[in-house]
Amino acid sequence: MRAKDAVGRYGERVAARLLVEAGMAVLETNWRCRSGEVDIVARDGDCLVLCEVKTRRSGRAGSALEAVTPRKVGRLRGLAAEWLKAHPGVHPPRVRLDVVAVTVAERGPARVEHVRGVG
Repeated sequence: MRAKDAVGRYGERVAARLLVEAGMAVLETNWRCRSGEVDIVARDGDCLVLCEVKTRRSGRAGSALEAVTPRKVGRLRGLAAEWLKAHPGVHPPRVRLDVVAVTVAERGPARVEHVRGVG
């Protein structure tokens, strides 16, 4: 596994733990379809949450949150529709797109930011 992939997987584990600690239920991780991948699909009460996880080792290339562009949010909207189509028994009254940004520290715990409702 490449170092970049290992950092990304670490960030996804940190993000999933954060969502569970916030009271959400993680339904799936790394869900894939022809259109792309959703890092985490979760339930927050009656709301379906599709969560993009961005992990960085530093802020040199910009923050992890800056990496979620309007184009990426548009892709997530399309992936939400694909996920619902693939799960016809699921009819949430609300769907939300979240981002969890994880910045890995050289020492100590990672810095984690959770932004709800990005698009």
